[in-house]
Amino acid sequence: MPVRYALNSFLYFPERELFETPRERGLEFEDLTIETDDGERLHGWWIPAHESQASVLLCHGNGGNIGDRVLNAALLTAQGLGVLLFDYRGYGRSTGRPDEQGTYRDAHSAREVLMDRAAGEPIVYIGESLGGAVALELALAHPPDGLVLQSAFTSVRDMAREHYAFIPGPLVPDAYPSLELIGGLDAPLLVIHGESDEIVPASHGKTLYEAAPEPKRLDLLARVGHNDLVPLAGSAYAEAVGSWVRQLKTSSM
Repeated sequence: MPVRYALNSFLYFPERELFETPRERGLEFEDLTIETDDGERLHGWWIPAHESQASVLLCHGNGGNIGDRVLNAALLTAQGLGVLLFDYRGYGRSTGRPDEQGTYRDAHSAREVLMDRAAGEPIVYIGESLGGAVALELALAHPPDGLVLQSAFTSVRDMAREHYAFIPGPLVPDAYPSLELIGGLDAPLLVIHGESDEIVPASHGKTLYEAAPEPKRLDLLARVGHNDLVPLAGSAYAEAVGSWVRQLKTSSM
């Protein structure tokens, strides 16, 4: 157990303080408390879109909290996508302590809340970085109308080789094994990755894309990295997601 918690300290970087709320960007929103099946209470925001095209569950990365993803929501709602942001256990105002199975549980619980607000609209999961693995696990259990993997990695072991070579391989858990699982995906896939990603190299996104079944699309964004993808790509990022969702709706009619 101590080894697991020590490794978790290299994997999760939660922040309690919220950088901003949707109110600061003039967005209509509903403040949510989401109860998990193992007794945690998660904090989230439902941010509806006018003339909504689809409803999005956004699974964020391993750092910060939903207060750092308000820009994501603003860009996506402008594309006609209602967005549910939620914090994993231990992040922001959510109770508990993060671990792999806990993040999966949290996403399942958040999805149930989203389903109540989607009103029959298409459902899309967006997973950012570590959240890509969380969204993929959810997609295997509850296939959405579309899955977006944004700056996602192939596995924790692969990431450890990139950044923590000093940790002996046998001690690195086979956590968030997205490359192993993605072949079972039964949903259209959009992979978005910054070509200059300094944390999760673009090769991870390309490898996930190549291993995934059709239908799928790969968008590599030039001159952006990992944490600056949304701030720098901005409208290009949002348009990539929005146009893909509209294409999904057209092809399903």
